[in-house]
Amino acid sequence: MFDILNIKAAVLDMDGTLIDSMGIWHQIDKDFFAEHNLTPPEGISNQVNKMTMEEWADFFTHNFNINMTGKQVIRRIGEMAYAYYAEKIPLKPYVIEFLDFLDSRNIRYGIATATYKKSAIAALKRLGIFDRMQFILTAEEVPSSKKTPEMFLKAAEILGSQTENTLVVEDSLHCLETAVKAGFPTIAVHDNSVPMQEQEKIKSLAGLYGLDLKEILEKINPEQL
Repeated sequence: MFDILNIKAAVLDMDGTLIDSMGIWHQIDKDFFAEHNLTPPEGISNQVNKMTMEEWADFFTHNFNINMTGKQVIRRIGEMAYAYYAEKIPLKPYVIEFLDFLDSRNIRYGIATATYKKSAIAALKRLGIFDRMQFILTAEEVPSSKKTPEMFLKAAEILGSQTENTLVVEDSLHCLETAVKAGFPTIAVHDNSVPMQEQEKIKSLAGLYGLDLKEILEKINPEQL
């Protein structure tokens, strides 16, 4: 458990944390394979969601009979994703309340996401929270995504905060592991797309864990508010 009084800034994941989008990526994987008359292997979405964009494209082009370059794969997946982000994906519960809490503590915050920037901006604008963010960092600016702490460290630099004072809010195990190893205090929010065995590891690793952001707010010591 971290002390909220020590938190000066926050780095927020988007997919699975602020917006309910992880199931969409499973559908995009299926649709992409279907375009090429291929059947997606079992568990393919869980396998590729830990990859960078370039690794994902390289995986597809080298392991399946797809007559596309890596750049073409990245561009096509981006096109497919944009329609969902611009038109359909909803906020997860209690996001507005959580952002209001951060604002009440004068905690500055922004987005760090592996999602395509165009899609991220479209979703955040449609959902009415784009202007609340100090920045949006994506894998387009930080190619290593969250497999290394580079994106989190860059976010803290933008926010003008130290690692130990910068809260990272995530839903996935590999991103949480990266943040913890780098010394960031962490919150983990449950998402149904995360396998059960990973959920148990997330619960033990995160500084604070909740089934939703309302539970997170309730777990923060009221005496510190």
